[in-house]
Amino acid sequence: MTDNPINVAGIEIPSDSPVFLAALGVHVLFGLSCVGAGVVAMLSRKRPGRHPRFGTIYYYCLSVVFASATILSAMRWAEDYHLFILGTLSFATASLGRMALRRRWRNRIRLHISCMGLSYILLLTAFYVDNGKNLPLWNKLPQTAFWVLPAAAGIPFIICALLRHPVVRSFSTADASARGKATVKS
Repeated sequence: MTDNPINVAGIEIPSDSPVFLAALGVHVLFGLSCVGAGVVAMLSRKRPGRHPRFGTIYYYCLSVVFASATILSAMRWAEDYHLFILGTLSFATASLGRMALRRRWRNRIRLHISCMGLSYILLLTAFYVDNGKNLPLWNKLPQTAFWVLPAAAGIPFIICALLRHPVVRSFSTADASARGKATVKS
């Protein structure tokens, strides 16, 4: 791989290798699709239709982002291994959240919300860690902010979803009721 950096729209691309540029093009395209599909899935009513359709799009776009991130990281391992780790964690948590619903695990709704939310946070963290220094306003922040801000912004939304989701609340009420009945019988 040639390591001749190029500049595109004010962003430094670390290599002019055709393989690197092709993988990066796929990565950017599917990354943007992933972010968009994730927002639509999060903001959609949780019922058949839009939410599962865009959740599926998010998952498959994320799998392409993970594959392309793996290729890009392998080509520049010393500089990008941390992005591979973030990508692996993002894809793993999305897979776990998806599997919890499909296999109908106990507490599947809580797991799904937590894992999919965490997957999205990790996706954004990887983006900001890699690109924050090139973005207006973000470029004035310390590097630590790129690691912390996506979680600081996202975790309250996950907590709110866990507290407000009607299915989670009904399971919590049913669990509390079942525990109360078990205590009375003892």
